Amino acid sequence: METQEGVAPSPTSSDLPRLQITEPSQVRRQTEPNPNQEGSRSIGPPTPLSPRAGGRAPDRESGPRGCTPAFLSAGAEITITPEPAQPAEGDNVTLAVQGLSGELLAYNWYAGPTLSLSYLVASYIVSTGDETPGPAHTGREAVRPDGGLDIQGALPGHSGTYILQTLNRQFQTEVGYGRLQVYEILAQPVVMTNGTALVERRDTLRLTCSSPSPAEVRWFFNGDTLPIAVRLGLSPDGRVLTRHGIRKEEAGTYQCEVWNPVSVSRSEPINLTVYFGPERVAILQDSTTRTGCTIKVDFNTSLTLWCVSRSCPEPEYMWVFNGRALKNGQDHLNISSMTAAQEGTYTCIAKNPKTLLSGSASVVVKLSAAAVAMTIVPMPTRPMEGQDVTLTVQGYPKDLLVYAWYRGPASEPNRLLSQLPSGNWIAGPAHTGREVGFANCSLLVQKLNLTDAGRYTLKTVTLQGKTETLEVELQSTSLPRTRTNATFLNLNLAQAEHGAGGAAGRPGLGRGEEGMGALGTWSPTSLTASSTPVPHPPPQPWSSTMALETSRETSSSCHPPCFLPLSGGPLASSKDAGPWFTVLLLPP
Repeated sequence: METQEGVAPSPTSSDLPRLQITEPSQVRRQTEPNPNQEGSRSIGPPTPLSPRAGGRAPDRESGPRGCTPAFLSAGAEITITPEPAQPAEGDNVTLAVQGLSGELLAYNWYAGPTLSLSYLVASYIVSTGDETPGPAHTGREAVRPDGGLDIQGALPGHSGTYILQTLNRQFQTEVGYGRLQVYEILAQPVVMTNGTALVERRDTLRLTCSSPSPAEVRWFFNGDTLPIAVRLGLSPDGRVLTRHGIRKEEAGTYQCEVWNPVSVSRSEPINLTVYFGPERVAILQDSTTRTGCTIKVDFNTSLTLWCVSRSCPEPEYMWVFNGRALKNGQDHLNISSMTAAQEGTYTCIAKNPKTLLSGSASVVVKLSAAAVAMTIVPMPTRPMEGQDVTLTVQGYPKDLLVYAWYRGPASEPNRLLSQLPSGNWIAGPAHTGREVGFANCSLLVQKLNLTDAGRYTLKTVTLQGKTETLEVELQSTSLPRTRTNATFLNLNLAQAEHGAGGAAGRPGLGRGEEGMGALGTWSPTSLTASSTPVPHPPPQPWSSTMALETSRETSSSCHPPCFLPLSGGPLASSKDAGPWFTVLLLPP
């Protein structure tokens, strides 16, 4: 190559020195000419720094033996800055250089911690613009005329230390260091767990945030940043979360998030269920807690008890009445019609099938005082026809104002009688004269007959205005219907002979061989006897009030008592003539 006198030739890329340094402190700016050089020098292998010049021999891997490195200058003024400062994967990046000085001949770019040939990206000749790729060139790098390095579509693999080595016309070299971090667009992480359903205070929770990217990790609980607690255990890299003796408050959704300055990605939520309980078992009535209380219920009314507890999952329920298990697996118990038979202690037992724990609560149910009283009992319970029967009211209201009895539904035409506040009672439209009321609300029905059977209704009103209606069914048993022979003695008063009979001249009852006479002294010949079958007891009019009982004397000799039914007008005196009268004699 021909050169002008006194002008050094321009170097080619093959002439650039291959220099290796491990630390910037191992090179310094050249302060005096190399004593081994005379006049102009060609670019050649570097030579060891002379100890006499205060230099220090390079490391062993700086170059092969026998090579003499040139003097280097420390690039304290050269700075390398990536643009943009925090590039994302796929961005175009420029490593901008500041602090270059003097007329430069060439640049060498290295992508690595040392000036090793294996890290050489490219060499660049300033005068010609020629660029020679090195072993570390990826096809995306290009050296700029101002010394900078362009990287098209940077990848996370381009991250690392970059070194720029310059050569000036005085054959002095300078180096500058910079660092590039290309941030990855993060993929969505995945949370892995040792279980999604754990038992409180027994099991341990272990969550792992799985992500292929080296990024920072954050944890979220129910959408909020997970607070750091005493029981919260995190691995040094933050990717493993551990909680010993899991609590019910820690049930919910967990997520992990990976992030870097240019990207953030959060995992899908994973739901954690914590089994606990049952706790705080209680019995409610109308949304009111009644555990340990006594519930008073009116007679014949309904009652619903609810069993509640804090438990996960929902517990299994069992109800116990006075120590006896009921066939009810529900969370509520219904008593449709309260009576004395339903009085007692009701217990709800709740059992968690997962924790195998159980809890219980109890209440006492009783009839209220007014409810116990309002019962009606017929005395006797199965009265016979002709008997008196009392509809006895047990435990009537103590604050009673008024009551009324009805034969049938509680309507005015059916009212038998009413008890007034004064204590007196008055008859109603349906009163027959055989019904009597008492202060305790009871009702007496005298001489019961078949038409008295049926439904009776009691209606009470208290001083507080509370009205209550009770019903009772009254049943009666009729007497046996048998047929017997009765003797009819037909008597014609006009044929009677005064003074004749068993006691002549003495008023009384004549009695002859064939039967009984009428009032006065009668001859037995005046009596005509006939035997006719009749029902017993006899129908009207013989059993009516028109019958005349015989005297005490006759009663002693006539069994059972004899009656004198009137078949005509009223009986007058012994000397009156009149129609025939019939005397009915009933056998025992």
